[in-house]
Amino acid sequence: MKILVCGARGFVGRHVSAALRRAGHSVVEGVSTSAAAAGRPDAVHVDFVHDIRPEAWLPRLAGIGAVVNAVGLLRDSHSRPMAAVQAAAPIALFEACARAGMRRVVQVSALGIDAADTPYARTKREAEAALLAHVAAGRLQGIALRPSVIFGRGGDSSALFMNLARLPLLILPGPVLRARVQPVAVAELAEVAATLIGPRADLTGHLECTGPVPVAMGDFIASLRRQGGHRAAPVLRLPDALTALSARLGDRVPPSPWCSETLAMLATDNVAPPEAFAAVLGRGATRFDALVANAWRNAPD
Repeated sequence: MKILVCGARGFVGRHVSAALRRAGHSVVEGVSTSAAAAGRPDAVHVDFVHDIRPEAWLPRLAGIGAVVNAVGLLRDSHSRPMAAVQAAAPIALFEACARAGMRRVVQVSALGIDAADTPYARTKREAEAALLAHVAAGRLQGIALRPSVIFGRGGDSSALFMNLARLPLLILPGPVLRARVQPVAVAELAEVAATLIGPRADLTGHLECTGPVPVAMGDFIASLRRQGGHRAAPVLRLPDALTALSARLGDRVPPSPWCSETLAMLATDNVAPPEAFAAVLGRGATRFDALVANAWRNAPD
C-alpha cells in the first residue's frame, strides 16, 4: 500500500516511516518545505499552517491508500499556530480522506489531553473529535494513538531527560517529581502504527499507548541515571514560584523543550492500562528501566 506519512521527518514520523517500509509498504513522506520534497517521488510538501481546507489536500491523496498524521507542536507561535497545525489542517485532511474514499487514518495524539486545558490539549482534542465523527458516520476507519511520554534518541524531551539524569544534583519542580508517567519506546509506538495500517486495520477509536509500569517522573529520571551507569544523585524540589518563572523563560526560547506547555503536561499523571497497547504490539512493551538500552543506545541512525 502507498501511505502518506505527514511529519515524516519528525521524531515519531521517522520511526513510523521506517516501520511501514519494513512491513512492505511504500511511504510518501509528507514534509513541511517544498524544497525538501522537490525532485523526490517519495515526498510531497504538506502545509499544516495554510492548508486548512479539504480541497487543498485532495490532490495529495491521489493513489494513497492510508494516511498517518504525526505532525505535532509543543508550543504555539505566530508562524506555526497550534490552532492551524494541530486542529484546522488535520480536520481538513480527514475530510479530504473521506471524500477521496480512502478509509484508513492513524492520528498520533497524546495521553492526558481530556483532563488538560492547554492550547496543546484543546487542539489535539478538536482533531480527534473530527476524526472520530467520521468513524461514527462510517466514512473513515480512523484511530487516534494516545501515547504517554515517548522515549528514544532524537526526541527533544528524551534528550532533556537524559541530560537531567547526568547532572550531579537534580532540581525538579514538585509537581513534576510526583506526576506518574508510563514511557513508551518510540520504535514500539511506530511498530504499532504500522500494525494498525495492516493486520489490525479493523481497530478504530482511541488506543492508549503506554509502557507496562507507571513511574513517578522523579523516579524515572533517577532510573535513567542508573541505566547510564551513574550513582544516585541528590534530588531537590524547585519552589513553585521558580518553577513558573523557569517555564515562562522557556517560553521565550523556541528551541527549548521546557516551557509552560511542558510543565502543564508533566505536572499531571499520564498513565493508562497497558494491555491494549501490548495486544497490538504482540508482546509486553519495554519497561521504563530498560529504555536506555533498548530505545536510546540501540537507536537506528
